[in-house]
Amino acid sequence: MAAAATSPAPAAAWAFAAAICVKLLLVPTYRSTDFDVHRYWLALTHALPARRWYTDESSQWTLDYPPFFAYFSRLLALPAPFVDASLVSLPVPDAPPSFAYLLYLRLTVAFSDLLLLASVLLLATDAHRRRRPFLALVLVLWSPSLLSVDHVHFQYNGFLIGLLLLSLHFIEQGRDLAGGVVFATLLCSKHLFLVAAPVYFMYLFRHYCCGRGVVRGLGRLVLMGAGVAAVFSAAFAPFVYYGQMQQLFNRLFPFGRGLCHAYWAPNFWVFYITLDKILAFLLRRLGFNIQMPEASFTGGLVGNSSPFVVLPKVTPITTFLLVMLAMSPCLVKALSKPQPRHIIRWVSYATTCGFMFGWHVHEKASLHFTIPLALIAMDSLEDAKHYFLLSVVSCYSLFPLLFENQEYPIKVLLLMTYATLMWVGFSSHFTANSAQERKKVNESSSVVKKNSFIGWISFSYFLGLVAIELWSQVFHHYVFGDRLPFLPLMMVSLYCGVGMMYSWMWQLAWIVKHT
Repeated sequence: MAAAATSPAPAAAWAFAAAICVKLLLVPTYRSTDFDVHRYWLALTHALPARRWYTDESSQWTLDYPPFFAYFSRLLALPAPFVDASLVSLPVPDAPPSFAYLLYLRLTVAFSDLLLLASVLLLATDAHRRRRPFLALVLVLWSPSLLSVDHVHFQYNGFLIGLLLLSLHFIEQGRDLAGGVVFATLLCSKHLFLVAAPVYFMYLFRHYCCGRGVVRGLGRLVLMGAGVAAVFSAAFAPFVYYGQMQQLFNRLFPFGRGLCHAYWAPNFWVFYITLDKILAFLLRRLGFNIQMPEASFTGGLVGNSSPFVVLPKVTPITTFLLVMLAMSPCLVKALSKPQPRHIIRWVSYATTCGFMFGWHVHEKASLHFTIPLALIAMDSLEDAKHYFLLSVVSCYSLFPLLFENQEYPIKVLLLMTYATLMWVGFSSHFTANSAQERKKVNESSSVVKKNSFIGWISFSYFLGLVAIELWSQVFHHYVFGDRLPFLPLMMVSLYCGVGMMYSWMWQLAWIVKHT
């Protein structure tokens, strides 16, 4: 693993085939409501004309992704009638899906992952005239978070992240126009990647359009603008014609859902909410008349509520300004000194900022930065240490998504296998590198001893994860019984939030220092 594979395609194909075997084993596992969502979208886009896609309300699972994803669902629906006619019939049957029905939908996710494989191969074969280690490919293709979210919980993140990585590949190769167009395609497929748009804009404007003379720069600006406009026109023009843009916008940006999801994503707002509750509790004990709202965050409800009692209410514009403020050092770097070799790191940091400070963030959004960061995890020992911690925390924060007992061994085994893979792979890679360095400078073996991936702080933090899990699975029931059912989730969010805050600060410090 220490050396780059001489021919990455066969090795990556083997890794992808092994991942497919795992995905097939996961076919009969738990399915979340996201399965019902995509099941309905498949039928909706097949049975109804496009002009009704964003106005149909015959189901609670209304279409709330951009048009390109709707077209993608329509494409997946084409062979569906040959498998099971009920796959594309409206209304969707209330009965549980047949095995053929279930297998078809699961396989559509696995099939769409081919784009992820292709993007990883492109990124691995020639990045600034160097090859990424084979382990970097495996870290992406065998991501336990991606397996859990897409192939158990049920989503199509692998396909979407494949588009993101393809865009990053083009930019690394200096093909900025192609990179911008592919990123526009991604935005028209899932708008949550919009948080990375400021970095793309700053980088492409400075690297592609500026410094090439006024005439040539304006020509390139027009060319990039035309390419992006063509993509957005292909996606949204039909719905402009139908007069549905307001309805479509309301579907894409439902700000009324509130600051946090039912299960808190482990980000900055976890600490803000917790502080508000602690202050409210203390003030009530001191005799102040503090009324707790009925739709409290700890009730696990989603809705347009105002649960803050002491601290100021958070609005969508507040979260937007915080995201932009947190992102500003990266934007300055991308504008002042654009370097293709840093684009993955900058885009990952931007999506991290969106995760940490954004509005109504889903815990699954951590995939948007953990997957790209896997590709640069072996660039340095410090990167490896950071990725080791981040990937474990990100995966563990997703444990509550798979809450049924039959999936418990699966999620634990996936995380433990991945952690072992990282430990062995990173140790082998950096120990070999240290041995080569010692031969060059005739240093002692103390260089290898520095290559420890877990210091006492990280080790203590991981022990805390184990303690949280033991409490959630064993001791909470014996201490509280059926009371405080949200407490284990709250503990997971808070504790993983500490790890995520560390990752955000580490990335920020690296960008300020090295780019």
